[in-house]
Amino acid sequence: MDNSEINIDTDHDTVSVDLDSIKEYHKKTDHHSLTKALKTVVSSTTDKDKDVNASIFAPSNSTPPSKHWMHPSLNPLYRLVPPLKVWATKRHFGNYVIVRETGEKTWEEMPVYTRIGMHLLFFGRLEEKFVELSAIKSLFTVESVRQGRYFDSPHSAKNIHSFIKHYKINTDELLEPDIKKYKCFNEFFYRKLKPDARIISDPNDDNVIVSAADSRLNVFQDIDLAKKYWVKGKKFTIAELIQDEEMAKEFDGGSIAIFRLAPQDYHRFHSPVNSVVGSSKYINGTYFTVNPMAINEELDVFTENVRSVIQLHPSTPGASKVLFVAIGALLVGSIKFTVKEKDKVNKGDELGHFAYGGSTIICLWPKGVIKFDDDLVSNSKTSIETLVKVGMRIGIRTSKA
Repeated sequence: MDNSEINIDTDHDTVSVDLDSIKEYHKKTDHHSLTKALKTVVSSTTDKDKDVNASIFAPSNSTPPSKHWMHPSLNPLYRLVPPLKVWATKRHFGNYVIVRETGEKTWEEMPVYTRIGMHLLFFGRLEEKFVELSAIKSLFTVESVRQGRYFDSPHSAKNIHSFIKHYKINTDELLEPDIKKYKCFNEFFYRKLKPDARIISDPNDDNVIVSAADSRLNVFQDIDLAKKYWVKGKKFTIAELIQDEEMAKEFDGGSIAIFRLAPQDYHRFHSPVNSVVGSSKYINGTYFTVNPMAINEELDVFTENVRSVIQLHPSTPGASKVLFVAIGALLVGSIKFTVKEKDKVNKGDELGHFAYGGSTIICLWPKGVIKFDDDLVSNSKTSIETLVKVGMRIGIRTSKA
């Protein structure tokens, strides 16, 4: 085998990867070109006269939908991508996740805008210096706000059909099945589902904790394990995440569940426990992608991104408080809570929703009060996410707070 090639074994096949081609692509593709590429992708979505398939919905791991919208910096990327699926998994340009309902391991590709964001952050001539990080943060914020405004506009309704087709959205679950009644794209994106579309596990057992979102889930019995296997940001602490040193002490050594939502997911989020809604706090920040590649690198995504923290106080005697942190991401327009302080919610009840984009929810419990289900713990320790749905059991309360 030539030194410029490597073979990667998978469960299904072996592929050869031309490392010289990869290095040449990264060498030639600088941040200036990638910045133009991201702006072009967003413009191709927001321009009402452009083909809806020439947009941020385009996948990064297949042939581009149209040669007319693509910035020249992406041409070599698309030429290289088809044989790089397995190599890309190692770098998280896409991910294998385990479908909890079936146990199947399945591939999820990365949208093209996320991939551009990854290259901006980790590749190119400035890969090791991060000297343009401030400019990148500004770019992500400007483009996220622009995309959010467009998806709130009536023109964006034209994107709904292509989104459904591309992501194979199950429209049978929709509370409002008539697509024409959605006035803009975001109205569809944070669509409501029929009451029976998600089953809440053990609704009469207050000890059972359920999934807060349709998402890819990692769980860790304590924060140190999360930092060992998943969250590599140097500044990741509870105090940094919630911007409250005193409250963070209550969760020292506590348990953490990380729910990552991809664009195709149902984007309303729900309470994992029976609770009374407490105070909330908005924390301004940037819009880094929440893709696993960013989380698994020394980039402080969760403590840098825009986020909202809400306290869920126990309504069950002896239960503990839960911190619910909704985190924005690249091209996410907004985070909206649909509950208010002092509202009583049952597990599975809606708390709010995200506008367009992949997003993340982090739930925190004090030390020693819950036990996550074994399959979720096992998958998380192998650094693979588990695909779950709202209302699925994820653990059980084991002791009083």
